[in-house]
Amino acid sequence: MTRTIDTARAGQILGRPFRIGDLALPNRIVMAPMTRKFSPGGVSDDDVVRYYARRAAEDVGLIITEGTFVGHPSAGMSDRIPRFWGEDALAGWARVVAGVHEAGGKIIPQLWHVGVTREAGPGPVADAPPVGPSGIGLDGAPKGEALSAKDIDDIVAAFVDAAAAAQRLGFDGLELHGAHGYLIDQFLWERTNRRADGYGGDLESRIRFAEEIVTAVRATVTPEFPIFFRLSQWKSENYDARIAENPAELERILAPLAEAGVDVFHASTRRYWLPEFDGSELNLAGWTKKLTGKPSITVGSVGLDKEFVGPAGRASESAVTGIEELLDRAERDEFDLVAVGRALIADAEWARKTLSGRSADVLPYSAEHLSSLY
Repeated sequence: MTRTIDTARAGQILGRPFRIGDLALPNRIVMAPMTRKFSPGGVSDDDVVRYYARRAAEDVGLIITEGTFVGHPSAGMSDRIPRFWGEDALAGWARVVAGVHEAGGKIIPQLWHVGVTREAGPGPVADAPPVGPSGIGLDGAPKGEALSAKDIDDIVAAFVDAAAAAQRLGFDGLELHGAHGYLIDQFLWERTNRRADGYGGDLESRIRFAEEIVTAVRATVTPEFPIFFRLSQWKSENYDARIAENPAELERILAPLAEAGVDVFHASTRRYWLPEFDGSELNLAGWTKKLTGKPSITVGSVGLDKEFVGPAGRASESAVTGIEELLDRAERDEFDLVAVGRALIADAEWARKTLSGRSADVLPYSAEHLSSLY
């Protein structure tokens, strides 16, 4: 891949409008959700408002917020990551929505429960234990507490409350975080879900928790308020993990979620250009769209020459690279939207520069960009 791209082609392909339900986007570029830890006490302040509004003003079609914790005691793992419960936190999010809308953008929150990845002690609820499907960590060793049936009901209710708040606050949709080894994904993954009740065992049972959340959220928001669902094969520090070994297994996971009310699937990979299964060039977003008929988002090192590789990757630098293969895949409608992460932290104008033919002016990513919220 080269740094210079066909400017007209980028604008023609990524500049196409997109609509799902009541959400109308001017182009196909999405800001990926990225945890920044610049919300003291879990409240999004004016710096956060400016951070998102700046990118909306620079032609990002849709902003997906950093993950924000639903109102369950064990949902969070830091009091510097924003909450989605409590009057102060919701008031902060209302200011974010207003700022993005005033800049001409669209925004949806990513609703999050970290599950067993939580360590005991940090906020926002310091004495809350780590919880998961079976009290098993991502490494397969015992950790935390297994959720009871009542606990599960309480967590579903927390997602419902957050979804209702998202629409009430004026967000343009919402995303459920079902990826990267966090709680919803912990139910999907056989390593962390060893339950013997209706929420564990075969694949259909492991899907039940996610399906119940989607069903309950769909019943809470209006029919045209879009629900996005983020999924992944890889988990934090478990990059070879898989919830589906082949397209048939992936379809068994996705079809019930689509039926329950997911409008758009956000298929998280670390390298968008890699095929997901043998025998096809389709990536995970491509397979997701093919199997469900639903729109999908691709993501993974867009515009960068180094993939995301966890904490070490976040500390590295990455040069700007061209997106010709991305455009090839988008032109074939392999997926519908393109999420951009680190490149948009480095350069708030990435979308405008890319769409207007100034890709040579895009700023490279460096770990230094993580030290402030620009």
